[in-house]
Amino acid sequence: MRLCLLFNLLVKAIIGLLLINLYACQPKLDNEPVTPQIKTASQYKADVALKWSAMQLYLIRHTAGFSPPVASRALGYGGVTLYEAVVPGIPGGQSLAGQLNELESLPKAATGVEYHWSASANAAEAEMLRGLFASTSDANKAKIDSLENTLLATYRQEAGAEVITRSVQFGKEIAQAVFKWSMSDGGHEGYKRNFPADYKVVVSNGAWQTTENGQKIPMQPYWGKNRTFVSANANMPVPQPLPIATDVKSQYFAQYLEVYTKNKSLTQTEKETSVWWADDPSETFTPPGHSYNLARIATQTAKANLSKAAETLARTGIAVADAFIVCWKCKYMFNNERPYTFIRRTVDPGWIPFWPAPPFPGYLSGHATQSGATATVLTDLYGSPFQFVDDSHVSRVRDLKRNVDFKARTFNSFWETAEESAYSRFLGGIHTRQDNETGLVEGRKIGRNVNALQWKKGV
Repeated sequence: MRLCLLFNLLVKAIIGLLLINLYACQPKLDNEPVTPQIKTASQYKADVALKWSAMQLYLIRHTAGFSPPVASRALGYGGVTLYEAVVPGIPGGQSLAGQLNELESLPKAATGVEYHWSASANAAEAEMLRGLFASTSDANKAKIDSLENTLLATYRQEAGAEVITRSVQFGKEIAQAVFKWSMSDGGHEGYKRNFPADYKVVVSNGAWQTTENGQKIPMQPYWGKNRTFVSANANMPVPQPLPIATDVKSQYFAQYLEVYTKNKSLTQTEKETSVWWADDPSETFTPPGHSYNLARIATQTAKANLSKAAETLARTGIAVADAFIVCWKCKYMFNNERPYTFIRRTVDPGWIPFWPAPPFPGYLSGHATQSGATATVLTDLYGSPFQFVDDSHVSRVRDLKRNVDFKARTFNSFWETAEESAYSRFLGGIHTRQDNETGLVEGRKIGRNVNALQWKKGV
């Protein structure tokens, strides 16, 4: 009898355990609370970053007054705005507020709620470009509106109205805060004063003079006084040029004579190199725009997500912006003459360089400085070697004056582009080796200072 009782109790216990396990395996009911799955910025494609960076390059090309220094500044603020609009969605990402020069704080995203980071970036870039390119044509302003609305319509199909509204509002607040900060840097609306009439041209032995373009006042003579994005870049020691001399045995004379000699025997390949990197502001998106496009190419080549793309464009934008400030500070500290001037007064009065001399002093080379800075930040992000194709100018028609086509160029590292960009100015007959070599050195320093910012929390 007892054995039967114990057996029945044991059977009931086993059945109870089986029922418990069975219910535990059942799916949760619809009315049970579920933790929301919030997408990070790394889970979005880079499309929004690529489309807006392309728009900015288009606006630089098609808006009056966007000289290389002015363009570099716009790219700096465009990159920072994009990054700050998505950095709350980057796991471990660190805002640049409190790190960049005089940027004390920025609006913060709410915690624990969902954002659509592409929608945030879209709103931020549209708002910032309206501010940076306030002088552009109505047709171009319509292009900004059109891109913003087209992307927003897509994003509304991907998230609820509340999420999109929150994301758009955050993006706009970021852009408005960054734009307000930009207005105090010394370069606000610089497109209105590329050649300020109040500037007194320096007259001295070896100083810059009007070249074949006839421009009497040099470009942006006060640009070197602007606020840099990174404080360390403002505090870099100014590199000293060779002492001015006309003695045929001097290093100074040898530097300029080398330009003249090489310019008289350029190969077709060397002409193609010179023209590819010329980035004439009247026909292209300028030299810093070329660098920004290299950042876009790196993003596409590596198939980077929105998180990586935003950091890539922010670093590159800051690098080229600071490079032009540092370089222009040096240019107008020494007012160094161009090869055109030196060669015509000491060697050959009728000499014309392969490429027209830009209307500002020679030392340092802006191409070399900003290319070196760009290569340094891109290498830190994507490594070396990194093979890619630079197709920035393949859509341009043949340069009939110089008998040169625009062919895509393949590189195995970012530093190769920097060295070739610098060398192209020597081939063009508008920079000496000291201009280029020193520019690359200074550019590398600028890029390293950008890389040294805290891009990740705790790093």
